[in-house]
Amino acid sequence: MKKIRAVILANEIEDDHLAWVKACESRKEQLEYRVINLTASNWLEEVQRMDHDILLAKPGALSAHYKQLYDERIYILSVLCNSLIFPSPAEIYIYENKRLLSYWLKANGIPHPATRVFYDMREAEAYAATCPMPVVAKTSTGASGSGVKILKSRKEVQNYISKTFTGKGSPQRSGPNLGKSGVLARGFHYFHHPSDIMKKLALYRIRADGRQRGMVIFQEFLPHAFEWRTVRIGNSFFAHKKIKIKDKASGTLLKNYDDPPTELLDFVRQITDKHGFYSQAVDVFDSDRGYLVNEMQCIFGQSDPFQMKVNGVPGRYIYVDNKWVFEPGDWARNMCYDLRLDFIINEHLHRCR
Repeated sequence: MKKIRAVILANEIEDDHLAWVKACESRKEQLEYRVINLTASNWLEEVQRMDHDILLAKPGALSAHYKQLYDERIYILSVLCNSLIFPSPAEIYIYENKRLLSYWLKANGIPHPATRVFYDMREAEAYAATCPMPVVAKTSTGASGSGVKILKSRKEVQNYISKTFTGKGSPQRSGPNLGKSGVLARGFHYFHHPSDIMKKLALYRIRADGRQRGMVIFQEFLPHAFEWRTVRIGNSFFAHKKIKIKDKASGTLLKNYDDPPTELLDFVRQITDKHGFYSQAVDVFDSDRGYLVNEMQCIFGQSDPFQMKVNGVPGRYIYVDNKWVFEPGDWARNMCYDLRLDFIINEHLHRCR
């Protein structure tokens, strides 16, 4: 049987694509692969140098600069070169682009917290003078809550606007996340692996240089004790609660593995079915207005070896014969990249029939 030819599209962060490599290595009898850096100047020549069947994307989110670069090149490969890309181009475009995501959610009629994007400082200041308080300020890029600020007074909002439009850029964490659990463990890691410190410092510098300017995003504040992290990879579904520390649930790494309600799984299944999203984490608020989408990410972190437990047993949900069925098992291994690869391989084989 002819092997499937895959190309892993690495990003600006060294080794950020290695989970794809690990997944491909475990399927070498079925697949051959190579890695190219999509941020390099010869990216197109390298992709086209050999025939390929699938492109395995790993978009970065270090800065808006690199985010735009990656998206533009995905557009060329998808639209002009007609390549099969996974995650899908649409999933990649809204990934770590909260500005575009807010437009996308509104245009598609998907319930979400009210969000406003301002490119005009005077318009932003006029909104800040009358908007309900507190208000959530977000940067367009920024994982693990690094660009999220809860502004509790109008003076804070005005200062945020001023810094973003006329100062050094929007306030954003560019260094280590001290609010995340496991700080001591991470400290010991860097003590024993000092070379990793320089890599981290380089990433922090890029983040600091890429502070958002000339645009602000404000979202309504919803009181909550947690938000649901609901994941779909192929036809596998997972969910757990992200527990809030102080004002934020993103980036805390505190979780509760309650059995998710089927209504939540239905909500996410309907969205992802309609838009063909098969590598997606959907963060959802359970509000008095029903389920509201807070974030959508085609690539996401995983601090535990599983994404869900039911009665203490790791597993997944699948939708069979109009009902949800729980299947115990190690479905989320390798940060779900094995599951991603299995899905896109089957999708490719289905297209070839």
